[in-house]
Amino acid sequence: MDLPSPYLVADIGGGSTELILGTADGILAAQSLDIGSVRLTERHVTSDPTTPAELAAITHDIDELLDKTAVPLAEAQALIAVAGTATTVAAVALNLPEYDRTAVHHARLTAEQLRETTHWLTTSTKADREAVHSIHPGRVDVIGAGAQILQRLVTRLPVQTLTVSEHDILDGIALGLC
Repeated sequence: MDLPSPYLVADIGGGSTELILGTADGILAAQSLDIGSVRLTERHVTSDPTTPAELAAITHDIDELLDKTAVPLAEAQALIAVAGTATTVAAVALNLPEYDRTAVHHARLTAEQLRETTHWLTTSTKADREAVHSIHPGRVDVIGAGAQILQRLVTRLPVQTLTVSEHDILDGIALGLC
Protein backbone atom coordinates (compact mmCIF):
# COMPACT_ATOMS: atom_id res chain seq x y z
CA MET A 1 0.00 0.00 0.00
CA ASP A 2 1.62 3.21 -1.17
CA LEU A 3 0.13 6.28 0.50
CA PRO A 4 1.55 9.79 0.77
CA SER A 5 2.57 10.94 4.23
CA PRO A 6 1.96 12.15 6.76
CA TYR A 7 -0.85 9.70 7.44
CA LEU A 8 -3.74 10.29 9.79
CA VAL A 9 -4.81 7.09 11.48
CA ALA A 10 -8.31 7.26 12.96
CA ASP A 11 -9.67 4.64 15.35
CA ILE A 12 -13.33 5.34 16.05
CA GLY A 13 -14.42 3.36 19.06
CA GLY A 14 -17.53 3.28 21.17
CA GLY A 15 -16.42 5.83 23.74
CA SER A 16 -13.61 7.71 22.07
CA THR A 17 -11.83 8.40 18.82
CA GLU A 18 -8.06 8.20 18.59
CA LEU A 19 -6.28 10.36 16.02
CA ILE A 20 -2.61 9.78 15.23
CA LEU A 21 -0.68 11.77 12.65
CA GLY A 22 2.62 10.29 11.61
CA THR A 23 5.07 9.14 9.01
CA ALA A 24 7.14 6.00 8.57
CA ASP A 25 9.63 7.66 10.93
CA GLY A 26 7.22 8.10 13.82
CA ILE A 27 4.32 9.90 15.44
CA LEU A 28 3.97 13.65 14.89
CA ALA A 29 0.83 14.19 16.99
CA ALA A 30 -1.79 12.08 18.74
CA GLN A 31 -4.92 12.70 20.74
CA SER A 32 -7.88 10.80 22.13
CA LEU A 33 -11.18 12.63 21.63
CA ASP A 34 -14.21 12.13 23.83
CA ILE A 35 -16.45 11.14 20.91
CA GLY A 36 -17.35 7.61 20.00
CA SER A 37 -20.23 5.85 18.29
CA VAL A 38 -21.85 4.57 21.49
CA ARG A 39 -21.26 7.78 23.45
CA LEU A 40 -22.81 9.98 20.74
CA THR A 41 -25.74 7.62 20.19
CA GLU A 42 -26.53 7.45 23.91
CA ARG A 43 -26.20 11.21 24.23
CA HIS A 44 -28.36 12.23 21.27
CA VAL A 45 -30.40 9.49 19.60
CA THR A 46 -33.86 8.48 20.83
CA SER A 47 -35.69 8.19 17.50
CA ASP A 48 -35.80 5.54 14.79
CA PRO A 49 -34.68 6.70 12.32
CA THR A 50 -32.42 9.41 13.67
CA THR A 51 -34.05 12.81 13.27
CA PRO A 52 -32.33 15.75 11.56
CA ALA A 53 -32.14 17.51 14.96
CA GLU A 54 -30.44 14.48 16.55
CA LEU A 55 -28.00 14.25 13.65
CA ALA A 56 -27.27 17.98 13.96
CA ALA A 57 -26.50 17.51 17.67
CA ILE A 58 -24.12 14.62 16.88
CA THR A 59 -22.43 16.70 14.19
CA HIS A 60 -22.10 19.67 16.56
CA ASP A 61 -20.35 17.52 19.21
CA ILE A 62 -17.97 16.05 16.62
CA ASP A 63 -17.13 19.41 15.07
CA GLU A 64 -16.62 21.04 18.45
CA LEU A 65 -13.92 18.52 19.38
CA LEU A 66 -12.33 18.43 15.93
CA ASP A 67 -12.08 22.24 16.08
CA LYS A 68 -10.03 21.93 19.28
CA THR A 69 -7.85 18.94 18.43
CA ALA A 70 -4.11 19.31 18.85
CA VAL A 71 -3.61 17.02 15.84
CA PRO A 72 -2.99 19.20 12.75
CA LEU A 73 -5.59 17.59 10.50
CA ALA A 74 -4.80 19.79 7.50
CA GLU A 75 -1.30 18.27 7.31
CA ALA A 76 -2.61 14.75 6.64
CA GLN A 77 -2.01 13.55 3.11
CA ALA A 78 -3.75 10.20 3.64
CA LEU A 79 -6.40 8.86 5.98
CA ILE A 80 -6.26 5.33 7.29
CA ALA A 81 -9.35 4.34 9.26
CA VAL A 82 -9.04 1.29 11.48
CA ALA A 83 -11.23 -0.91 13.67
CA GLY A 84 -14.90 -1.84 13.65
CA THR A 85 -16.61 1.40 12.69
CA ALA A 86 -14.41 1.90 9.63
CA THR A 87 -14.56 -1.73 8.55
CA THR A 88 -18.34 -1.83 8.92
CA VAL A 89 -18.77 1.39 6.94
CA ALA A 90 -16.51 -0.05 4.24
CA ALA A 91 -18.47 -3.32 4.09
CA VAL A 92 -21.71 -1.37 3.63
CA ALA A 93 -20.14 0.97 1.04
CA LEU A 94 -18.86 -2.03 -0.90
CA ASN A 95 -22.34 -3.66 -0.79
CA LEU A 96 -20.93 -6.88 0.63
CA PRO A 97 -23.65 -9.52 1.13
CA GLU A 98 -21.78 -10.77 4.22
CA TYR A 99 -18.85 -9.31 6.09
CA ASP A 100 -15.63 -10.26 4.27
CA ARG A 101 -12.44 -9.21 5.99
CA THR A 102 -10.30 -9.76 2.89
CA ALA A 103 -12.53 -7.46 0.81
CA VAL A 104 -12.52 -4.79 3.52
CA HIS A 105 -8.79 -4.81 4.39
CA HIS A 106 -7.06 -2.06 2.38
CA ALA A 107 -10.33 -1.06 0.70
CA ARG A 108 -10.26 2.50 -0.57
CA LEU A 109 -13.42 4.52 -0.35
CA THR A 110 -13.93 7.79 -2.14
CA ALA A 111 -15.29 10.80 -0.28
CA GLU A 112 -18.51 10.37 -2.29
CA GLN A 113 -18.86 6.68 -1.31
CA LEU A 114 -18.39 7.65 2.33
CA ARG A 115 -20.90 10.51 2.04
CA GLU A 116 -23.55 8.25 0.47
CA THR A 117 -22.97 5.43 2.96
CA THR A 118 -23.02 7.78 5.94
CA HIS A 119 -26.24 9.36 4.70
CA TRP A 120 -27.88 5.95 4.45
CA LEU A 121 -26.59 4.79 7.84
CA THR A 122 -27.76 7.97 9.58
CA THR A 123 -31.23 8.06 7.97
CA SER A 124 -32.17 4.38 7.76
CA THR A 125 -34.25 2.56 10.35
CA LYS A 126 -32.86 -0.01 12.72
CA ALA A 127 -34.76 -2.70 10.79
CA ASP A 128 -33.15 -1.54 7.53
CA ARG A 129 -29.68 -1.76 9.07
CA GLU A 130 -30.43 -5.15 10.64
CA ALA A 131 -31.25 -6.45 7.15
CA VAL A 132 -27.69 -5.69 6.01
CA HIS A 133 -25.74 -8.82 6.89
CA SER A 134 -22.36 -7.09 6.68
CA ILE A 135 -23.28 -5.03 9.78
CA HIS A 136 -22.57 -6.89 13.01
CA PRO A 137 -25.71 -6.96 15.19
CA GLY A 138 -23.84 -5.20 17.99
CA ARG A 139 -23.19 -2.20 15.72
CA VAL A 140 -26.66 -1.75 14.25
CA ASP A 141 -27.73 0.87 16.80
CA VAL A 142 -24.50 2.90 16.82
CA ILE A 143 -22.99 2.68 13.33
CA GLY A 144 -24.66 5.89 12.16
CA ALA A 145 -22.91 8.03 14.76
CA GLY A 146 -19.60 6.28 14.06
CA ALA A 147 -19.97 6.88 10.33
CA GLN A 148 -20.73 10.54 11.03
CA ILE A 149 -17.43 10.88 12.94
CA LEU A 150 -15.58 9.43 9.95
CA GLN A 151 -17.50 11.69 7.56
CA ARG A 152 -16.73 14.84 9.57
CA LEU A 153 -13.03 13.89 9.61
CA VAL A 154 -12.93 13.50 5.84
CA THR A 155 -14.54 16.90 5.31
CA ARG A 156 -11.63 18.50 7.19
CA LEU A 157 -8.79 16.68 5.45
CA PRO A 158 -7.17 17.47 2.11
CA VAL A 159 -7.89 13.91 0.93
CA GLN A 160 -10.46 12.46 -1.45
CA THR A 161 -10.14 8.83 -0.39
CA LEU A 162 -9.73 6.87 2.79
CA THR A 163 -8.07 3.53 3.26
CA VAL A 164 -9.59 1.00 5.63
CA SER A 165 -7.54 -1.45 7.64
CA GLU A 166 -8.60 -4.56 9.51
CA HIS A 167 -5.62 -4.00 11.78
CA ASP A 168 -6.04 -1.53 14.60
CA ILE A 169 -4.02 0.42 17.10
CA LEU A 170 -3.70 -2.60 19.42
CA ASP A 171 -2.02 -4.51 16.59
CA GLY A 172 0.50 -1.68 16.30
CA ILE A 173 1.19 -1.71 20.03
CA ALA A 174 1.70 -5.47 19.97
CA LEU A 175 4.04 -5.17 16.98
CA GLY A 176 6.00 -2.45 18.79
CA LEU A 177 6.60 -4.81 21.74
CA CYS A 178 8.33 -7.37 19.51
